Amino acid sequence: MDTLQAEVLVVGGSTGGTSAAIQAARRGAKTILVSEFPWLGGMLTAAGVCAPDGNELEGFQTGLWGAFLQELHQRQPGGLHHAWVSFFTYDPRVGAEIFADWVRSLPNLHWISGQVPLAVHQQGDRITGVRFPDYDITAEIVLDGTELGDLLALAEIPHRWGWDWQPDWAEPSAPKEPNQLTQRYPIQAPTWVVMLQDFGEEVAPLIPPSPRADLTCFEGAWAGYDAVQFLDYGRLPGDRFMINWPQQGNDYGEQLDRLVHSPQARQTFEQEARWYAQDFACFIQAQLGRRYGLAPSIFPEATFPEASPDLPRGLGGGAYALHPYYRESRRLQGVVTLCEQDILPQAQGRVASLPLNSQGQVEAIALGNYVNDHHYPGLEWPFQAKALRWGGRWTGTPFTLPYSCLIPVHTDGVLVCEKNISVSHIANGATRLQPVVLGIGQAAGMAAALCVQQGCQPRDLSIRTLQDALLCDPWAPATLIPLFNLPPAHPEWRHWQRYYLDHPENYPLEGDAPVRSTHSPPSGSGQPFSGEFERQAAQTYSFRLVEPTSLSGQTVQLVTLRPQVNELLQACASGQQLLIEGVLNVAGNWLLAESVVSKKYGSQTVGDVPG
Repeated sequence: MDTLQAEVLVVGGSTGGTSAAIQAARRGAKTILVSEFPWLGGMLTAAGVCAPDGNELEGFQTGLWGAFLQELHQRQPGGLHHAWVSFFTYDPRVGAEIFADWVRSLPNLHWISGQVPLAVHQQGDRITGVRFPDYDITAEIVLDGTELGDLLALAEIPHRWGWDWQPDWAEPSAPKEPNQLTQRYPIQAPTWVVMLQDFGEEVAPLIPPSPRADLTCFEGAWAGYDAVQFLDYGRLPGDRFMINWPQQGNDYGEQLDRLVHSPQARQTFEQEARWYAQDFACFIQAQLGRRYGLAPSIFPEATFPEASPDLPRGLGGGAYALHPYYRESRRLQGVVTLCEQDILPQAQGRVASLPLNSQGQVEAIALGNYVNDHHYPGLEWPFQAKALRWGGRWTGTPFTLPYSCLIPVHTDGVLVCEKNISVSHIANGATRLQPVVLGIGQAAGMAAALCVQQGCQPRDLSIRTLQDALLCDPWAPATLIPLFNLPPAHPEWRHWQRYYLDHPENYPLEGDAPVRSTHSPPSGSGQPFSGEFERQAAQTYSFRLVEPTSLSGQTVQLVTLRPQVNELLQACASGQQLLIEGVLNVAGNWLLAESVVSKKYGSQTVGDVPG
């Protein structure tokens, strides 16, 4: 067994673990990242969820999430506009390549794959290292970046699993006591993602059913949709499809407590979830024909050391993701727990309140805006609404996460950086999304490196020092205060971020800074579209195309992610002739506008915000 020493040790190559290791190393810490699988990136890559949700507006494309999107735009042939479930869909191999390249570019970051944690070293209330099958690694700061919060269990750090009740946090949507749904689904159901391919003709190899096959459970899976709409939900470049379908699809939630019972019980659950995905793929092919089959050679075959006999073997690879898409984990009992109230809009506002500590300081270190989305196959649970319309479409109330939700109540030497933060079961439905977790990981990695530099424990680190480091990071500066109209490229972005950190009482309820949006050039990926604008309702627009002539007469939804275009569209009148530069998404039947030119009076006016 090799003995290694690091300043920062990140356990788990998940979305949060990967971003934490990259940020810690970029800040200068000698970092070791230990992953179970040969791909880094977790949900975004190894779990196959290459259609991220949330933080899609330009003002929220920030930090390592924004940098990841920029890399995808540069590297993904055919662009990112293929599916209707997300504005960004890509080949997971491209995502894995980005993370691997970022890691390999850092000489002070050592990546070890094919290892899982077996034991945690402690001195009193401080974590000092982790033992793996082939390595024993000590570190000043250890980060739990595992998919299911495994270090919390190994170190016996107090944590939660499952539902919270109304008396716990007084959350509006929490149940008062256990019921049928909470007993059947202690956490949200995971999904084993599988990739299908359109072969163009009936030549795809037959997909066999699993040993446990019961294909009748998938009947009506795409009721309310036609076959094209169903497949276009997760359409990827290259005529491939990400199958992560919630409606009688491949969400799998049988006896979920097995995930934290024992390694053998987890392996049994994962085998069943993998077979369930295979059966859904078999069902799809049986219904739609052998034009559709398993996409070859997407995921690598995972290999594991012989010293880890309890690891699942041979479950992923090829068309099947390397591991399930876990939506929920063991959850730390932290210094602060993020609850449903913290992610909901303030009265008469469009943003959640900012998290304050006992000294009145804003603790925000990452942001999210997705709706509160939970998965319980066959059952529904009502949640307090947090959706709003912006840019001609639905999005979610922006909220921030406090630094204290990464810190255990008593244990030192450790931070969490994944879905294992201190969050309620209810609020986890909005904090579990890929962009949010990238932000959590970036903040945790920065905090760990700062603790090493200053010789302090995470609980003693100055929150403002951490915030300034994130705002001023030379590679991927991160937004901390959500402002719809202030993307990181705006010249006043950092000023207003700091202003609201210092003056939270002035944070605007509508989420807009008192600045004039500046015109920024299109991304270059768009093309010109000419047509007639129609206002259907507030923040609901359609566009009847005139040019290109091949699309003449077609009507599409008009949407944008850019604040200056959003403001312009709100000022446009029905019947106005517009020239729009943007991207047409056929699957979603929307035109994503990047810039707008008015033709109303026979002369062209650049689509900047009217003064």
